[in-house]
Amino acid sequence: QVQLVESGGGLVQPGGSLRLSCAASGSIFSFDYMGWYRQAPGKQRELVAGFTSGRSINYADSVKGRFTFSSDNAKNTLYLQMNNLKPEDTAVYYCNARERVYLRYLWGQGTQVTVSS
Repeated sequence: QVQLVESGGGLVQPGGSLRLSCAASGSIFSFDYMGWYRQAPGKQRELVAGFTSGRSINYADSVKGRFTFSSDNAKNTLYLQMNNLKPEDTAVYYCNARERVYLRYLWGQGTQVTVSS
């Protein structure tokens, strides 16, 4: 089974930037859906950015214009570039993907992002 491993989280001041990475142990061409989610303390997990093959990237309204989803097929890695971070962006961030053959959703272990002065 393909595994997803996130990295790049940390502590950043408001207005700062971070880039999260999600490395897949197999080819990302095996996915027909890829996305980033986040979960803040006491809140439900929510979609940050999602991409379905053949469609445009879907961003949560709260991150539009600040976050950018991208991928590097050669490195089998997904990225989430986060700019102009706000305290309300503090959460554990997870990458997610669906295997096109087995229609199975995969999750990474999460990476903590804390935005605070």
